[in-house]
Order: sequence, then C-alpha cells, then structure tokens
Amino acid sequence: MLDSSALLAVLNREPGAELVADLLGNTAVSAVNLSEVQAKLVGRGIDRKAASKAILGLVSEVVAFDESLALLTGSLITATQKVGLSLGDRACVALGIQAKAPIYTADRAWAKLDLGVEIRLIR
Repeated sequence: MLDSSALLAVLNREPGAELVADLLGNTAVSAVNLSEVQAKLVGRGIDRKAASKAILGLVSEVVAFDESLALLTGSLITATQKVGLSLGDRACVALGIQAKAPIYTADRAWAKLDLGVEIRLIR
C-alpha cells in the first residue's frame, strides 16, 4: 500500500522515491489517497488529465473506499489522533490493515503507531 506521501515522493523526485520506484507495478492505493495526490498536482497547475495519467501510471490498483473501509477508517480516530493522522492517512492505514499489507509512507509520525500493520518509512 502506498500513502499519498510515497506517491508524491516519486512524482516530485524527492528522497525515498527510489525505494518506492522499486515497488511500482505491485502496489495499491486507496481511492482517497488517489484523490489527495490528484488535488496536490492540479493545485500546482498540472492539467487534470496529465496528473491522473501520471498517478495511475505508478500504481497497479486503486481500491474503492467502500463501506467496510469507511467504517474501519472512522474507527481508527482514537488510535491515530495522537500523531495527527488525517482522513486520507487513516484511509491508507485501514486499507493496509484490511489487505494485511505493509504501508509505505514518508510520514515519520506513523512509525509511532501500533495498529497491527507494518509501516515502512521511505526516508
């Protein structure tokens, strides 16, 4: 699973991008995180079609934010508010928990979490 920060690291050629690039072709992202990254790119003036093409070229699967993910995401609020996770962050964590897959992020605060899912920092 890729967090928005991991996708942005690749798109912006930031530190940690090489680690994420090695995973491409075998990654998934929540539709919520897809939306976050799209908003960042379009907000910087990138054409919406070019932005979506760039993002979708990096991931193997976009997972819909369905009822079960929505409820799990909402349930994570108390366990994650101490480190300030946003809705998008929690959606990513929920997807990792549900899929039993490690999550890649650039956000160091996530390393403080103990939610039964592996958090891998990209930098």
